[in-house]
Amino acid sequence: MLNASRNSGLRMLLVGAGAVGESIVKILQWRDRSTHFLEKVVITDYEEARAAEVKEMMGGDPRFTARRLDATDREAIAQMIREEDLNFVMDAAPPFASNPIFDAAYAAGADYANMGTWSVPMEDPAYGLGIENSYVEPMTKYNFDRHEDWKKRGQMAVICLGIDPGVVNVFAKYAAIHLFDRLREVHVKDGGNISGTGDDPDQILFGFNVWTVMDEVMNPNVEYDASRGGLIVEPAFAGREVFRMPEGIGNNVMVKVEHEETVTMPRFLSQYGLEKASFKISLDPNVINALKVLDHLGLRSLKPVEVDGVKVIPRDVVAACAPQPKDIGDELTGEMVVGVLCIGEKDGQERKVFIYQPFDQKKSMDQWNSQAVTMQTGWGAALAIELIARGIWREPGVYSPEYFDPDPYMALMRETGYRYEIEDRSDRTRQKKVV
Repeated sequence: MLNASRNSGLRMLLVGAGAVGESIVKILQWRDRSTHFLEKVVITDYEEARAAEVKEMMGGDPRFTARRLDATDREAIAQMIREEDLNFVMDAAPPFASNPIFDAAYAAGADYANMGTWSVPMEDPAYGLGIENSYVEPMTKYNFDRHEDWKKRGQMAVICLGIDPGVVNVFAKYAAIHLFDRLREVHVKDGGNISGTGDDPDQILFGFNVWTVMDEVMNPNVEYDASRGGLIVEPAFAGREVFRMPEGIGNNVMVKVEHEETVTMPRFLSQYGLEKASFKISLDPNVINALKVLDHLGLRSLKPVEVDGVKVIPRDVVAACAPQPKDIGDELTGEMVVGVLCIGEKDGQERKVFIYQPFDQKKSMDQWNSQAVTMQTGWGAALAIELIARGIWREPGVYSPEYFDPDPYMALMRETGYRYEIEDRSDRTRQKKVV
C-alpha cells in the first residue's frame, strides 16, 4: 500500500449510476473494505431504481445509499451535497450535465472530478486553425476558466478521469519525466478487438454511454500542432490511419475524434517540449454508418421536436432504444487496448514508445460482471479517486491528470493488477544523433 497522509474520509456523491458509475463504486469498495479512505457514497441517478440497483450490488455495505437526482439541476445537487455532508463529487453523468454538476460542487464547497467535459460545436464550423472558430463552447474551457475561483476557495476539481482521457494523460506525464529528455509528440490510440458474439452482420453496439458516443464521434475533431499554430479542427472521421496494436491484436483502422487530451496535454506538457497531440479511435463500421445516419436525420439533437402533440428530445429517443452498455456484456468478446504513442529524444537519439493498458472482456465479466469498455474506464477513475481521497493528489484549482505526479498512480496500477506495458517502437536503424 502506498504511504501518504490522509485527510478525513471521502464522502462521495456519485452522479450517474450507469455502467461506468457502477464500475467505479465496485472498485472503490473492493479497494477499501476496511474503510481506510472511503467513508460514505451516495449513489444517484435520474432513475431512482437504477441507483437502487447499483446500491444492491454493494452487498449491504452501509456506506452506500441510493437517491434520485436530476444531474442538470444545480440547486438540487448542491442541496444534496449539503444535506448528506459530502466533500467530493464524482460526475459519471452524460457530458451535457457536466457544467451544472461542476457548478453545484463549487457552490456546496465540495471537490469534484469527471471523466469528460461538455462542448458545443457551431452549426457551421469554420474548421482549420483555432478551436474557437468551430466551437461555441470548446471542451474543458468552462472548467479551466474557473481555475482561479476554485483555487481561492481551496477546492480542487480534477477533470478527465477515466481511461482516455485519464490513464493516458498519466502515461504521457510519466513518459515526459522518465522516458524522454524531450517529449515532442503524444498520440492517443484507442482500439482493440472487442466485437459482438452474435451472428447478425448489421449488429450495432455502443460500448459506452450513447450520448457521449454521439457527441465526441460526430463533433468536429481537434488536433494540436504547434508548427501549424495550435489547435486544428477538421470534420468527423478525418485522419484515417492503420495502427498496429500489441497483445496480438494487430492492425486497427483509426480515425480522429474530438477528445480532451488534445487540449489538456498542451496545457500541462508543453514545458517538456510537446509540439503535437492527437486522439484516434478504432470504430466498428456499423457504428460509424449508424452515427452518420443519426446525424444527418437530426437525431442527435437536444432540441425538442413535437410528435403527435408530445415533445421529445431526439437523442433521448435514440439512447432509450439503443442497447445499453450495462446490458451488453454477454454480447461482447475480445480485448480493449488504450495507450499513447510517445515520440521524442532520449540521450541524443530519437525514441518512440507505446505505453498502453490492456483489458480483457472475458476476465472483466468473470471478475466484475461488467463489460470491458466501461470497466476499463471505471478503473481509471477509481484509482484517481483513491489518490485524491488519500491526499496524494491534492492542490486547489482545476486540473487534469497530467498536472500531477504520475508515479503514485502508476504504482497503484501495479499494486491493483490494472496492467500497463511499455513497448519500445524506436527504429534504431534510422536513428540519428540530435544536435
